[in-house]
Amino acid sequence: MSNAKNSLDTVHTASTVHTVLTAAGELFGRKDPGAVDRWVAADYRQHSALAGDGPDALRTLVAGLPEGFRYEGARVIADGDLVALHGTYHGFGPDPLVAFDIFRVDAEGKLAEHWDALTPLIKDTVSGRSQTDGPTEPSDLHLTEANRALVLEFAEKVLRGADYTVLTDYISTETYHQHNPEAADGLDGFGAAAAKWAEQGKNLVYKTVHRVIAQGDLVLLQSEGEFGAPVAYYDLFRVQGGKIVEHWDVITPVPTELPHPNGLF
Repeated sequence: MSNAKNSLDTVHTASTVHTVLTAAGELFGRKDPGAVDRWVAADYRQHSALAGDGPDALRTLVAGLPEGFRYEGARVIADGDLVALHGTYHGFGPDPLVAFDIFRVDAEGKLAEHWDALTPLIKDTVSGRSQTDGPTEPSDLHLTEANRALVLEFAEKVLRGADYTVLTDYISTETYHQHNPEAADGLDGFGAAAAKWAEQGKNLVYKTVHRVIAQGDLVLLQSEGEFGAPVAYYDLFRVQGGKIVEHWDVITPVPTELPHPNGLF
């Protein structure tokens, strides 16, 4: 029975990924507003600060994309009816924007809901790593649930609980690759960055983990908290050997007003 369930889960995951990648390619690659009719549910619910609610608002956004607009994908993570994309938008503004997008796919195979977070691309990072480079494909798929549990426990004890005495229970002391542009590799790099942020009045405060999307060694958390002001945290962790060995993130302010009543989360 478990093998049959795993096979069904694999088929479902492949189907949702196909839906999201095809829809995104037609909407933001071809810039085809007509793709809304093919791929977007009539009750499409928007959480982004960039567009209003419903299919018509998305159609207007796509129709208004500039000539040089393009999306450069880095990785895809699928978990049930949720698919997360990590990549870089070129053309939304004068500078490229690194982004996480989360789509929920309904039972009819249509995009039903969307969340996102965007931050400027930084060329000169402290670690020398870009905000999107590193392994791109999920691995160790049989460890998905164990890795989900590890990262959620880390989020509860360290991120929300601020108990940094147990940091090494979750993060590798041998290999910790950092993609936050202001932090160096390793635990010392994280500590130095956190101290610098604290001096600027920007303590890392996590209040609520809203969503977790896990596939193999990759686990994405969407959280709400404060970083000198209310923010959305999107943290992507790679787990290897029972420890977190790599981290990508986007931290974006929570707007005081949105073009819809759905909230950012």
